[in-house]
Amino acid sequence: MLNRFSRREFAKLIGSAAVVPSILPTSSSAEPVNLHPSAPVAHSFPKGFLWGSATASYQVEGAVKEDGRGPSILDVFSHTPGKTNNGDTGDVADDHYHRYKEDIQLMKALGLQTYRFSVSWSRIFPTGTGTPNPKGIDFYSRLVDQLLAANIQPYCTLFHWDLPQALEEKYGGWQSRETSKAFAEYAGYVAQHLSDRVKHFMTLNEMRSFVDIGYRDGRHAPGLKLSVAKVNQVRHHAVLAHGLGVQAIRAHAKPGVKVGLAENAEACAPIIETSEHIAAAAKAMREENAGYLTAILEGKYTDAYLAHHGANAPKFTADDMKAIGSPIDFVGLNNYTTTWVRADNNPSGYAIIPAPESYPHMMSSWLRVGPQGLYWAPKFIAQIWGVKEIYITENGASSTDVLTPDGHVYDSDRIMYLRNYLTQLHRGVSEGVPVKGYFCWSFMDNYEWADGYAYRFGLHYVDFKTQKRTPKLSAHFYKEVIARNGLA
Repeated sequence: MLNRFSRREFAKLIGSAAVVPSILPTSSSAEPVNLHPSAPVAHSFPKGFLWGSATASYQVEGAVKEDGRGPSILDVFSHTPGKTNNGDTGDVADDHYHRYKEDIQLMKALGLQTYRFSVSWSRIFPTGTGTPNPKGIDFYSRLVDQLLAANIQPYCTLFHWDLPQALEEKYGGWQSRETSKAFAEYAGYVAQHLSDRVKHFMTLNEMRSFVDIGYRDGRHAPGLKLSVAKVNQVRHHAVLAHGLGVQAIRAHAKPGVKVGLAENAEACAPIIETSEHIAAAAKAMREENAGYLTAILEGKYTDAYLAHHGANAPKFTADDMKAIGSPIDFVGLNNYTTTWVRADNNPSGYAIIPAPESYPHMMSSWLRVGPQGLYWAPKFIAQIWGVKEIYITENGASSTDVLTPDGHVYDSDRIMYLRNYLTQLHRGVSEGVPVKGYFCWSFMDNYEWADGYAYRFGLHYVDFKTQKRTPKLSAHFYKEVIARNGLA
């Protein structure tokens, strides 16, 4: 039971403080506390470490019917009743197509050194292939010029899920290798026109997401629920598109361009950091990514992956695997959560620990807080496959983000999330893990796929009715991180 004081008793207690020696130092008896130390920043990152942010075309651009853009599967999906929260679409989104100059000035004010954007395939080739649309490539050319004028390095993603609808109708989208070939044609064209200024290209973003959620679970575009065998074939065509895309970029880009991808690889981490659990997590990192990152970095599917799927395994040729294994210059890792692993005496040597219902998460129920993934995933990628250049191409968190009457967003939970993840990232970098840069997701609130506008991930709050952008408290935090090149 809590002690309760009357006002009189409380007054007596306060009054008695006059006869108790003060525990606080006085100005004459102690050194003043230095609130602004000049010592080196704790948890500082290496000189030249790049700090950036990221967006994706359909999530921010809007202008879906302007300047010759063709429809994508996201347009069709979002306009299908019942597919998205509140029937939300990306028709307008952040209107970034018209406001990109204003947005780049906000990036400059934040101190961004680099910005990751994606190109809308259907702005370049309205029907996926054929005659290119000059107004499409012109927009991205102007965007790149504005970024460079602001001293911000552009990093370009070629596919962030907005597949031209014509390819879905003609070939069944990623169910056909014809779409993989079409992607290579598109990738080569964009590289040819932008690589004089853009020096880092990523082929596809999160193959795991658009394949599994779009073609297996049906929750994202194109909203299909295919059989295991067909999903495995879709997965193969996605990694094949990456490989063919790498080859096309190298064939058409200017010298000095680097090519990679941005994949949400399963970030496996030992539940306890002992040798047996660490070894188990390393095995899991390779096998749990067997259909995507492992196949790309090794140019083959693992024996366990093929054996597990048996008759449902993907059909492929030796030339396919050679293309898939095309050497890349860097790996981009999108990381939000951690997959916890323990050692086990089963044939694989590991077991994945399911999250209990009480596991802490951000506003999005899937976004379970696990900062250790940002240490272990890059560490394993470097150790297992000898990768020498890694970027964290996405990391961020959803929050309730309430705009106060005086115009502020105090997203302390997002700051907590970012600080914890950056601490783990620093742990790896300080050990020599070759992470060269970090892109916070996202630069501003935007269209969050099937969740519509209900879930906010941005450093900047967006009023979607007025399109006003307001820096959140997390933007001020991140600005300080960039300025210090270390934790704040």
